[in-house]
This record gives sequence, C-alpha cells and structure tokens, in this order.
Amino acid sequence: MHRRWMGLVAITATLGAGTLLTACGSDDDGGGGGGKSGSIALLLPESKTARYESQDRPQFEAKAKEVCPDCEVIYSNAEQDPAKQQQQAEAALTKGVKVMVLDAVDAASAGAIVTKAKAKDVPVVSYDRLITDADIDYYISFDNVKVGQLQASSLSKKLKEMGQPTGPIPMINGAPTDNNAKLFKQGAVSGFDSSGVKVAKSFDTPDWSPDKAQSEMEQSITSLGKNGFNGVYAANDGTAGGAIAAMKGAGIDPSTKPTTGQDAELAAIQRILADEQYMTVYKAVKPEAQQAAQIAVAVAKGEKVPGNLINEQTDNGKKKVPSAILTPVAVTKDNIDDTIVKDGFWKTSEICAGKYAAACKQAGIQ
Repeated sequence: MHRRWMGLVAITATLGAGTLLTACGSDDDGGGGGGKSGSIALLLPESKTARYESQDRPQFEAKAKEVCPDCEVIYSNAEQDPAKQQQQAEAALTKGVKVMVLDAVDAASAGAIVTKAKAKDVPVVSYDRLITDADIDYYISFDNVKVGQLQASSLSKKLKEMGQPTGPIPMINGAPTDNNAKLFKQGAVSGFDSSGVKVAKSFDTPDWSPDKAQSEMEQSITSLGKNGFNGVYAANDGTAGGAIAAMKGAGIDPSTKPTTGQDAELAAIQRILADEQYMTVYKAVKPEAQQAAQIAVAVAKGEKVPGNLINEQTDNGKKKVPSAILTPVAVTKDNIDDTIVKDGFWKTSEICAGKYAAACKQAGIQ
C-alpha cells in the first residue's frame, strides 16, 4: 500500500470511531435547527452511487461527533440535482453554519454556491470532487487521474493475457458534469493510448446512471456485435453493473469481457468473486470522510487545520488549494482479502452471503 495513504489512514485511525445523530430531519432539506457553535454543512451529490449513504455520510458524522461532541452536522443529499443542491446550501447558510463541506453535483455551477458561502464568511471544503475556478479553502479527494490509469492498466494487462492486447473496447465514462469523471477519463485514455488498446465506442453517462450505462452498452453491442469487443471500460461500479446487465441480456458471458469499475461497492465485489466483473478501484472512503470531518471541525471552531492532514496544493484554476490527496488501489479477486476485507470496508459476512459463499471460499476469503 502506498506510504502516503498509510500515513493518512494512521492519522485518522488514532482517533477511533463514534456516532452522531445529524441535525437534519430529512435528506431533502437538511431540516432541524442550526447555527450553534461549530455547526457544519455536509452536502453530498447523489445516492445512485452507493458509497455516499453507506460510507461517506456515516464516517463523516461519526468522526465529527468524536472530535467535537458539541458540533452539529446539517446533512443534505442533492439527488444529482444542481438546483436542489444550491437550495440546500442556501438553507444551510441561513441556519448559520460555520463551514460547508461540499461534494458538488456540477463542479462548474458549484462556484455560485462557493460565492454565496464566502459572502457570509463561511469557508468551503471541496469534498471528493474538485470545485473548479472558485475560492474554496480546502480540498480532499483521491488521485483521480491515477484512478483512470489503474483501470486502464488493469484492463490492458488482462486483455494481453487473453491474447487480445488491442481490444477493442467500449468506454462507459462518468457524468460530464463531474470534474472527477473528466480526470478518470483522462487517466484511462492515456493508459489505453500507451498500451495500444483501441477504444471503439465512448460515452459520457449522465448522472452516473446504471440504467443509462446499460443503454449505452446495448448500443455498443448493437454497433460492434457480440464478438466485436473484448472488454469494457466502466468508470465506476454502478456503470459496470449496467454494462454487465446489458451483456447478460444479449447472451454474452461477462467473464469473457473483462469489465472495470470503481468504488468497491458490495455488489461489485460480489460480481468480481463471481467472475462477472474483472476489477474495481478501492478508494478508502473511511480516511477520506474522517479527515474531511477533522478539517471541517477545526475550521468551524476557528482553529488551525493540523498540518499533517494536508499533503499537497491543488490548482483549481482560481488558486492553489491546500489539499489532502489519498492514493487509490486496484482490486481484483486476488487481493480482495488483503484490501477490502482487511480494512473492514465490507465484512466477510456481507460479501460472502448466500450464493457467494462458495466463491468466497474458492478465493480464500473466510
């Protein structure tokens, strides 16, 4: 594991875990009271990607409560609607939050949210997705170009092992409004270019929707033919699931068409064990969310952010932003046990439930 990532994990791990009841009455509007000393707005972009509700939110809330028992988290999820996210941000500002942690639905239009926050002297932490051309105060994420490079190198290696080193492949990319999706695509395209893999079809998937990814894959199969491609680049596990569903629907065995993914969703780990998906990229959300909470608490309390939480400066087009950048890890069947299970990201009992018990045993996961 990368030393920098280990160091960041160690930072957060020393503080343990806790629990927090958020101030919000519902995901739609943040609900509840606000404005107390140390109140924090946590604005997440959507729920189609499972990690946000199952990992990011609870990990952030628990760490915030642990390091600041009196702090209040006002939570909202925009459900992939930029206008809704702007309304949620305005509501949080009206409630008097001291800091805003914003994972933007639309990285470009989120600048308006940042402008309103700064007008009220509320610092903004850009979470997971970089908000470009805006006066943000901190940024925390993973090396997102590296994510695409890991996907491309893993798939290229597998295609070479299969005797199909040039593919071709369709690319099912992420949402065009997501700056991270652009970085994943950038890393993947450069990786395929250097390895000689031909991209036969390419799509940008609105809202990261698995249903739309399935439709894009169906178009690819119709255009290329069942034997006209040898693997699939899918930018995350949701789009991978859609692509795999399309292949199954067309009578294609997905084990013969290695497919990438990202986020280490439970369903994806199970698909990998069942030889339906080839790989995913594990981004350890726990340290990301916990460090974001630590940064937010320090800012909300008017304290200096500990220097050991910041390891880079990121140019977002407006300024050099103090940043915490973590390192992603490629996961195939061979290292699920050493990564996902070892870190407690998913429990063995969750991964190996029902029909996946035999696959777990075969992979040495007990």
